[in-house]
Amino acid sequence: MKELYRVKGISGESEACQYLKGKKYIIEKVNYTTGIGEIDIIARQGRTIVFIEVKKRGTLSYGRPSEAVNQRKQDKIRKVAQLYLIKNKLSSSSLRFDVIEIIGDSINHIENAF
Repeated sequence: MKELYRVKGISGESEACQYLKGKKYIIEKVNYTTGIGEIDIIARQGRTIVFIEVKKRGTLSYGRPSEAVNQRKQDKIRKVAQLYLIKNKLSSSSLRFDVIEIIGDSINHIENAF
């Protein structure tokens, strides 16, 4: 079952990257992982570094995908982002946290999600 979620996640991240490239974002990293956790996509929009969580579902049976990005998940993403900024000497950069939810064939990009 875990493998099914990973395949769906990779598919969602790939779809999200294509969507972002179409919007002129520059993809910096996909699946940036540390000992604390992971950020699905790190991209740039102009001078802003955007940390993006991708959630994909086939239907809304279990609610909106973005609802799965709870406070605990947000805190973990913020910590991983902080490490990324320090490691890459970008701590003075403008940044934003977005969520991309994919439901079937529909993409909803939530800017400044948290």
